[in-house]
Amino acid sequence: MPRFDSPRLLADIGGTYARFALETGPGEFTQMASLRCADHADFHAAVRAYLESLNWPEGAQQIAHAAVAIANPVEGDRVRMTNYHWQFSIDEMRQRLGFDTLVVVNDFTALAMALPRLAEVDVRQVGGGQARRPSVIGLLGAGTGLGVSGLIPAGEGWIALGTEGGHVNFGPRDEREMDILKFAWQTLDHVSYERLISGPGLELIHRALAARHGVDAPTLQAPAITQRALDEGDALCLETLEVFCGLLGTAAANLAVTLGSLGGIYIGGGIVPRLGEYFDRSPFRARFEDKGRFRDYVSAIPTFVITAENATFKGASAILENQLRNLQASPGSAILGQIRRARSELSPAELRVADLVLAQPRSVLNDPIAEIARAAGVSQPTVIRFCRSLGCEGLSDFKLRLASGLTGTVPVTHTQVNTNDSMLELGAKVLGNTASAILQVRSHLNRDTIDRAIDLLLSAHRIEFFALGHYSVVAQDAQFKFLRFGMPCGAYTDPRLQLLAADVLREGDVAVVISSGGRLPELLSVVEKAQERGAKVVAITASQSPLAKKADVTLIVDHIEDIATHLPMVSRILHLLVIDILAVGVAMRRSPDSIAALGDGPDEEVAKSGRAGAAPGVSTASPLARLTSHSR
Repeated sequence: MPRFDSPRLLADIGGTYARFALETGPGEFTQMASLRCADHADFHAAVRAYLESLNWPEGAQQIAHAAVAIANPVEGDRVRMTNYHWQFSIDEMRQRLGFDTLVVVNDFTALAMALPRLAEVDVRQVGGGQARRPSVIGLLGAGTGLGVSGLIPAGEGWIALGTEGGHVNFGPRDEREMDILKFAWQTLDHVSYERLISGPGLELIHRALAARHGVDAPTLQAPAITQRALDEGDALCLETLEVFCGLLGTAAANLAVTLGSLGGIYIGGGIVPRLGEYFDRSPFRARFEDKGRFRDYVSAIPTFVITAENATFKGASAILENQLRNLQASPGSAILGQIRRARSELSPAELRVADLVLAQPRSVLNDPIAEIARAAGVSQPTVIRFCRSLGCEGLSDFKLRLASGLTGTVPVTHTQVNTNDSMLELGAKVLGNTASAILQVRSHLNRDTIDRAIDLLLSAHRIEFFALGHYSVVAQDAQFKFLRFGMPCGAYTDPRLQLLAADVLREGDVAVVISSGGRLPELLSVVEKAQERGAKVVAITASQSPLAKKADVTLIVDHIEDIATHLPMVSRILHLLVIDILAVGVAMRRSPDSIAALGDGPDEEVAKSGRAGAAPGVSTASPLARLTSHSR
């Protein structure tokens, strides 16, 4: 099995323990250790303590890449643990530890990504049911809190859901559980499933049952409750486990019907695997199947206990590997590493800009050029020269590469908008999801295919744009832009007209086919007809789709939106941006007048003076300022 150039640090950080390991090759974990969080002041101290304890072979390579799975949501650069006081900046921590890459993800997102990599010996099935493949998989597990996640199949891979499903409201099923809820209400305003299905939850259930029975029971911690139940047969502790397993069964069933988890429900965390055979005969599976009219539905879904000790490490490793692969596939995205390597070739002034970027990359990402120049103590032209010395076209291009290269959270999750969001939160989520998708598409762009597409458009006798449904606006936008270049073109969004238009194409014409999924038979028929007539086909679509395989040139846009449940938003924006790329590319190879044609309309003063260009609606004022504006 191939070994890595340097060992990779993996960490699984919970509210009680911080587990560490080194991965020297795919799936090869060594020097594993578990440290108590309470013994260390912060996350940095815990990592340093682990690193200092390592038994390094002589001449071993130092750690360059690390992945951390942590028990709290991860959004942006700042990490604040839910069940512990640790907090830190991801990028600051990366610099302090001297890593090239530091990926931080939710621990259950990491565990979810491990599921497809688990062997049969790594899990134990509880009850009946048969998993369907490929189908959605659900995951939950109790430890310090209650983690909830899921996996959605997407092509040849998976999309992990980053959720906080453990915080949904607890709903009692019988009088005993109602008494437990009333007991919890004495100290808690909001009682979620996590308050009961967790280590602290076991303790709360034990106290609530003691009060219900009028028993003066000692206050016990979760491990003692489990030990007394399984080893000593303590009646109150056994009842506590019974309630706990029943509640977990209900929570698992709720997750199964919510996600449609026909691929199965997996149980992880630190508590259930330690229950062993007791869990198999506990009320868990009976409560899982107790779904009224949906009993048959959930009875067909299998449930598994994860028994593998290193499952979270496997998931974190998979996410880190994917991140590194993306960085290697897009050379410009690893911009920070490129800056470090280029230091010896920079001028003294440019070196001051490089030091600023390396020390404060996120500030540079957000600051205007004047502030960057002031902070570095250089002129604004020096900032531009620095960007160009790295192969960037300018500051904007540099910032795009910097944004894709900053090693913070991995975009494996989609932040869900919900009814409780404020308008500010809603706006931030929509913009964040869109920005993340744009950066992902940017990393997939291929210069050669863009050049080939632009060459075809420039030499075309006529260009026809084809799209259907919600993507019709993209074809219409493209027609508007290219007509303003004075290029013969049309947009067809009706299936009958599309076939008629394709039937009159000829050699030297270009058909641009726009489709999110690339599987619509109407558009595939257009491609076949166009190619029969000798025309070339440029596709803007998903990779590995039938349309992508049929087209002469394919521009990849991989962003999946289910139009059966909601209107496509992000994917439509991505397709519009690809049209902009083509329009700007064509404009840059034509005359300045064609660049100006991309503006929104005629400049008022130019129009009055009669100096407008030959093409109607062409502005000759500030041509470069509007290169990527959409038609109004």
